[in-house]
Amino acid sequence: MNRSSVSRSTLGITSGALLALSVAHAQHASSLVNYVQGTGASAGYDDPTSALGEPSRVTSGPFGGPVDPFAPAYQKQQLVSIGAGGSLTVGFADPIRNDPANPFGIDFLVFANSGFAVTNAYDENFNPIGTPATDGSLFGGGATTRVSVSTDGLAFFTLSPGLSPALDALFPTDGSGDFSKPVNPGLKTSDFAGLTLEGIRALYAGSGGGTGFDLSWARDAAGAPIPVDHIRFIRVEVTAGKADIDGFSVVHAVPEPATWAMLTLGLGATACGTRSMRNRNPHSRRP
Repeated sequence: MNRSSVSRSTLGITSGALLALSVAHAQHASSLVNYVQGTGASAGYDDPTSALGEPSRVTSGPFGGPVDPFAPAYQKQQLVSIGAGGSLTVGFADPIRNDPANPFGIDFLVFANSGFAVTNAYDENFNPIGTPATDGSLFGGGATTRVSVSTDGLAFFTLSPGLSPALDALFPTDGSGDFSKPVNPGLKTSDFAGLTLEGIRALYAGSGGGTGFDLSWARDAAGAPIPVDHIRFIRVEVTAGKADIDGFSVVHAVPEPATWAMLTLGLGATACGTRSMRNRNPHSRRP
């Protein structure tokens, strides 16, 4: 084995460890507090535990496959539907911090089942002709929602409707991405016009999508800003239409100390491996 192959091998192990660390560290809703189905919810999508744990990365079954911005989760075991007048309240094992160091200041993400419409023509088997692309328009969603947060599960504070984005809209889930990393909230549907999956993922910059929320948007009963350091509970209420929810995820500042430690460890191993090979192979030494 030559020096370069050792380096590539070690770097590959390091990259894999970092990815595993990221996935393992991602935090999702772990407990169901309350569910009210509401009026007009999707029939049969009434299991609220579907919103616990990691959002969907793959849809099983004969018509399934990887979840991506063109192909969102759609099965009953993946989604819970909330109709008008309904709500879903979930809890987290660990606190969600209001951390300005998070990307774009976003503290948590909500994943639903919206998707980008494919504008290609279709063949007789309903397969898009050519590489699927979008004009930026979305299917699914359309609900009017209110998102509230709580530290103790008793007192809830609504996140400002004027600042909160629409649920079940931007940004459709990409199961290949990082669920703890938000998409740039400044992007609009028009920014995705004409893009294929590759182009969409370039704008996502490694994110798994989802709709982002900042705890700094918390308001008291009078509508005045109220400081919230951390929360343990999230409530989604639908006031009109319906929303189909796949999951929740906590955003983390990047990079985290544990990630830096793992990276340092990996780079150290790479350096040691390279030095070892140099010592064994006199032809690799330089004056």
